[in-house]
Amino acid sequence: MGSDTEAVAVPVSQTREFWILMGYALVLGVVGAAAGLVFLGVTGGGNNWYDLSDTGWFGGHWWWVAVTTGAGVVVGLLRALMKLPAKIPGLIADIESGHVDPKLVPGVVAVSAVSLIGGASLGPEQALGSMGGGAGAWMAERKGLDKEDSEANVLNGFAGAYGGLFSSTLIVVMLIVEVARPGGRKFTKALVGGVIASSVSFGIYFAIVGAVFLDAYKVPSYEFEDWQLLAAIPLGLLAAVVATVLIALTAELTKLFTRLPIPSIAKPTLGGALLGIVGVALPLTLFTGSDQLKTVVQDAGTLGLGLLVAILFAKILAFAISMGSGFIGGPIFPALFVGGTAGIAVHEAFNSVPLGLAFTCMFAAVPGALVTAPFAMALTGAFMTQIGALQTAPILIAVLTAYLAMEGVKYLMATRKQPQPNGAQTPE
Repeated sequence: MGSDTEAVAVPVSQTREFWILMGYALVLGVVGAAAGLVFLGVTGGGNNWYDLSDTGWFGGHWWWVAVTTGAGVVVGLLRALMKLPAKIPGLIADIESGHVDPKLVPGVVAVSAVSLIGGASLGPEQALGSMGGGAGAWMAERKGLDKEDSEANVLNGFAGAYGGLFSSTLIVVMLIVEVARPGGRKFTKALVGGVIASSVSFGIYFAIVGAVFLDAYKVPSYEFEDWQLLAAIPLGLLAAVVATVLIALTAELTKLFTRLPIPSIAKPTLGGALLGIVGVALPLTLFTGSDQLKTVVQDAGTLGLGLLVAILFAKILAFAISMGSGFIGGPIFPALFVGGTAGIAVHEAFNSVPLGLAFTCMFAAVPGALVTAPFAMALTGAFMTQIGALQTAPILIAVLTAYLAMEGVKYLMATRKQPQPNGAQTPE
């Protein structure tokens, strides 16, 4: 006869393992803050060679080509010396899997630092995520954590690394949860641990630096009206098109560099030379795009539609060259630049669309189409512009539209690749 009582599952927060993970999250917050301070300090101080005195056509200096080419040489040497594979897992793949190979972290960080200092059109989030996630993976291995707790610890490491970078615990935790999509008990461990790690990291970072990325872009406020909710839909579709161009060009250039019959060390060297030429032609296309976008916003009324469109596509090209030739960095900050610049171009083409509306929607929707974290990107757009509570609604609609459009395209492509059932006929 069976037992009359059923075993009751103990809530995850009432287990010893949960509180051990929360202690690790606290440590990972401190580690993430230290990593962010050092890495951002080094890369920020190392790019002082960049003189943005002229934002127009060929406003750069030709000696920049020597700097970016030299950075490519160093990137090639470092990749060879540190035995980095030709293809390393990207930021999104690391978060989705909840795993970072600690052995790759030193090489990724070193190459990423040289890439960012050398002007590559990439963001710092790849290196910071590798350090935070790698610390979480190393700690999990040393402590003998099981698979679930190990993955949660890696995600908490990411949260600690990004607390200072994004200056918002809400954005960081939402980004990680949306991308990783942890289920069951792991969700609670990653959610609470992520809040602890990112809060500690942000607190330390702010106490030392005293600066945040929130309210970074001063766009004109505008009065909310109902029609703007509908206007956000075509803006989201446009963002999906822009993101598709970025993805396609990056994939094609990556294939091209892979097939080039030249030594591996020469590929980032060639990429650096091409990147420098693009930078000389349009100086706003170099580096992460964070500071450069502030310049675009400030000069929005004087750059002109033609130059804005040229900057937009040149930035996409610079990102594709950087990624395809072997530089290492993240996609989020360049995508924010691409989206924001596209939004300003929309306003220049259609003056009836308020600048604040076009900028914030495209600013958030382009990375929202690239990264499977629509709510985190919507929060990023709202927090970084402080546009207003009601004005957040169009941002969310634009981001969701871009996200759904991209997911729809992925679904159609996956459907077409599926084998036809026996006897099925394909249309002529």
